[in-house]
Amino acid sequence: MTAKLDNAVGLYLRGIRDGEAREALDQYVGHRYTQHSTGVADGKEGFLAFFEPFLERNPHREIEVVRAIEDGSYVFLHVRQTLGATTHWVTADLFDTDDDDRIVEHWDTIAAGGLTTPSGHTQTDGATEVTDLDLTEQNKQRVGEFVTEVLQGGRTDRIGEFVSPYQYVQHNPLVGDGIEGFAAFAAGLAAEGQSLRYAKVHRLIGQGNFVVTLSEVDWAGTPTAVFDIFRLADGLVVEHWDVAEPVPSPAEANNSGKF
Repeated sequence: MTAKLDNAVGLYLRGIRDGEAREALDQYVGHRYTQHSTGVADGKEGFLAFFEPFLERNPHREIEVVRAIEDGSYVFLHVRQTLGATTHWVTADLFDTDDDDRIVEHWDTIAAGGLTTPSGHTQTDGATEVTDLDLTEQNKQRVGEFVTEVLQGGRTDRIGEFVSPYQYVQHNPLVGDGIEGFAAFAAGLAAEGQSLRYAKVHRLIGQGNFVVTLSEVDWAGTPTAVFDIFRLADGLVVEHWDVAEPVPSPAEANNSGKF
């Protein structure tokens, strides 16, 4: 585990799971902490103002980091959480780090967990191993083009150029496996008069066979922040996870905003 990954995981597990928020901040956070998590203000004091009451309200916490990737100064974590015995969450977290590998900025999205897809997958199961490190830039370029052409440009006729026709494992609870599952989901939205438009990609990072985007999405008129996690093989997307959260109002955000 590299220092920056150790710092990101440490802040999560020691600071939130283990309840040692102050100690974790001192150990893992740099000279600033710019915050984009809904309801959490900037800086160490903003973190403490939010999480110290949170820790008191939720004394029983299970947190598991399921996936982790690094790209330059960035670390991404895909996390499964359980509060008490019955409340489940899935979180996507992106951290930026300074020259000393300490955390200086954080983005996230949080969604209800414990759901399954029409094909029987969970929101977090599936492949976790980072491979094909020599293909990092190629895979990032492929996902960037997929988002631009299909998700932003609406060119669903080109999906077969980017998504494997033989294996496409889907972890979104609303979408079945395969290109046909994606097509059925899109057709269902259209039948209900709903739109799903990727307005802007704010971050795109990758490591080997995994690529992650943070995007601003118009979901039926609701501005939504979406982390998409793509796994690629032979230049095609073969597995996908996502975590979506409505973009808060400035008052709800309590910081400089979701992006």
